[in-house]
Amino acid sequence: MRRAHKLEIRVRYSECDPMGVAHHAVYPVWLEMGRTELLRETGTSYASLEEAGILLVVTRLNIRYRKPARYDEVLTLETTLTDLGHVKIEHAYQLLCGGDEIAVAETTLACVDRGGSVRELPANWGR
Repeated sequence: MRRAHKLEIRVRYSECDPMGVAHHAVYPVWLEMGRTELLRETGTSYASLEEAGILLVVTRLNIRYRKPARYDEVLTLETTLTDLGHVKIEHAYQLLCGGDEIAVAETTLACVDRGGSVRELPANWGR
């Protein structure tokens, strides 16, 4: 069931502080990019889930920053689906620059309807 996707990300100027270091707040955005592309690889998209009334919300985010990412560096984000339950999805992430580990992270997403009530993922989705 473990699925993984690699995504290249170039650190943009607007994502950096005056010292040219990527701001910590941009990492969750990069993680979302990784999840989106992993989902797209399975043949679906967030847009199609939302059209069906299925929303995925982050209920847990854990990031461990190991080294700074700097302006114009090319990073590789590996996003791995680690658990797919009836109402939750868990991912693990590794962010690399060359061979150096920049950060590791984990997220848990919950499946909810448009009213915010917990709902089950579709039976055939991602399994």
